[in-house]
Amino acid sequence: MTKPFRHLLSAFLLLWAGTALAATKEPGEPNPTVDGIDRMALVSLPRAVTKDPAELKLTVDGVERTALFYAPATATKNPAPLVFAFHGHGGGARQAARSFGLHERWPEAIVVYPQGLNTAGKITDPEGKLPGWQMTPEDQGGRDLKFFDALLARLKTDLKVDEKRIYATGHSNGGAFTYQLWAERGKLFAAFAPSAAAYVGIRLANPPPKPVLHFAGENDPLVKYAWQTVMIEAVKKINGCDPKGEPWETKATLFPSAKNAPTVTFVYPGGHEYHKDAPELIVKFFKAHSL
Repeated sequence: MTKPFRHLLSAFLLLWAGTALAATKEPGEPNPTVDGIDRMALVSLPRAVTKDPAELKLTVDGVERTALFYAPATATKNPAPLVFAFHGHGGGARQAARSFGLHERWPEAIVVYPQGLNTAGKITDPEGKLPGWQMTPEDQGGRDLKFFDALLARLKTDLKVDEKRIYATGHSNGGAFTYQLWAERGKLFAAFAPSAAAYVGIRLANPPPKPVLHFAGENDPLVKYAWQTVMIEAVKKINGCDPKGEPWETKATLFPSAKNAPTVTFVYPGGHEYHKDAPELIVKFFKAHSL
């Protein structure tokens, strides 16, 4: 890809940064690092093996990054599924934990809610006063891909992660970053579940086929439904899906895949909100797929 085209793509993708509730970042001093990744625990991971969340702090490229996570008591001895859940632009880890509630519906899994950094958007928050996620692999110096890499490495070091059952989901800007993880780190994941999201770079990356569950509001004023339908068609093409769908759960449509990578769409007559049925369906979908 040429440099001018990458710049054009970056500008275009920034238009798809959604909005959510704002969240505050707790201050803290950076930790000593090796190769940009924190090697000293500010929070002992075994303390998080309870029903309450723990905050994990890492320093990546000299910047402190945080995430909330839940883990079952068995995760220190037995491999557990791992779910990454990304908030939308303007949201935060605590807000995502409340809204998504995936840890409540899948207590046997390790569920991580990463916290984004302040990121400018074209439609909303042009000054970058609210947290979000990079929109292309080159955007923000790749800071959030590096953050993901550091989180995964740390969790695999301190807990038992089932490497055949790693998943990602997110809403709006977090959903776009979920698609970016498929494009850039696809081999690591068993399935994805983006909501109110689109990411043009998926077609350029040509990622490995993966099961995808996509949520879309027909009246979305930010990430237009027309954009999302283009995204869904691209996903179905990558996954080698049958053009004719069949019912899946309530109001969802499953498109079978010749590559063992079905695409499911959940289209509702709403806007940019996170659908109330999403958490239950995401957990059901993830449980059905592994590497």
